Amino acid sequence: MRAAILFRYVFLQLFGPFGLTVLVLSAIFLMTRLLSITDYVVNYHVGLGSVLALLLFTLPYLFTFVVPMAAMLAVLLTVLRMSSDSEITALKAGGMSLWQLLAPVMAFCLLSAAGTWFMAVFGVPWGRTAGTELVISVARQSIEVGLTERTFNDTFKDVVLYVNELDEKSGTLKHVFIEDRRRPDAVLAVSARMGRLLSDPARGVWQLHLADGMANQVNLSGSAVYSVRFGAYNLRLDLARALAGRAPGAEKDEEEMSLSELAAYVALREKRDDRYYLALMQLHKKFSMPVACLVLGLAAVPLGLAGHRARRSLGVGLGVLVFLLYYLILAAGEVFGEAGVYPPFLGMWMGNLVVGGLGLFLYHRAASDRPVTLPEFVPRLGRRLRSLVLRGGRA
Repeated sequence: MRAAILFRYVFLQLFGPFGLTVLVLSAIFLMTRLLSITDYVVNYHVGLGSVLALLLFTLPYLFTFVVPMAAMLAVLLTVLRMSSDSEITALKAGGMSLWQLLAPVMAFCLLSAAGTWFMAVFGVPWGRTAGTELVISVARQSIEVGLTERTFNDTFKDVVLYVNELDEKSGTLKHVFIEDRRRPDAVLAVSARMGRLLSDPARGVWQLHLADGMANQVNLSGSAVYSVRFGAYNLRLDLARALAGRAPGAEKDEEEMSLSELAAYVALREKRDDRYYLALMQLHKKFSMPVACLVLGLAAVPLGLAGHRARRSLGVGLGVLVFLLYYLILAAGEVFGEAGVYPPFLGMWMGNLVVGGLGLFLYHRAASDRPVTLPEFVPRLGRRLRSLVLRGGRA
């Protein structure tokens, strides 16, 4: 009976900090996308409905990182509060072990892992595919490309545009400079006195009509230079490809593939190149990120107990450092796994192995009534950093 009461009490206590953390972290992560979204609104005249849709399509990818961190912080904050209110001490005095506290924590983390898995397997491919289709649709319907006067514009891949003057009403460009590196063996530099930008809505392609200018082409292989003066020159620009990152109808990227498509791609691809390793890492990540909810939640309990013995804010900071450690290991695994330095399986699961092993070790110490104290250098480092900040503020 006592175990059931403890389970229900701790389990319900975790939802409050979890919900608040998800809201705060989602807002922070979404702020990193505001620049690109603002670019769509200002330069491509995207409506409010499309902007909200783009935000919605971004959320599944964000949640695959937000939910594991929110689960860890929810456990950490709950344990810190229970320790501060002497509830942990009361449980031990009542003959209950910290291992019994693990059941509600792992149940909550398992629920978080299920949500993360659903987002990784179903939400991310849906969001990426729907976002790509929306951006291509906007590009096809837009009449303005969003060029800015006296600014080098690199919206189009391998093409840089510079316009000295822009008449938005007529769409006339004055004193245009273009550097075109789309050919691997040549670089084309074009300057023109006048230009006009016209769209082909059916294909999402733009035609830049230039007048009274000069084109200079440098062949990289033979180091030859050709110069031609022209009265009229047409340059084709694929805006849909530039905005979506790929041409319409082209092969999906790894994040757009479903679980079955990733498995089939990995099984059937004979060439062990970057695309193969990226697909294999994406396949493993759909399972390693949900498991991160469990290992981070496991590590959060002893960290919460250690934080109470030192300082509450230090315990939260230590939890964030553990999550950053996990994320750095994951990022390093992606870099080395893509390069084929070591198997992608190892790169995607190494963070879980390291943090899970650390969490299990610390939890065993705490459950055995051996205090989980912070290393002596941690408080000293905190005091040192605070003194440096105060000194810098006075300066």
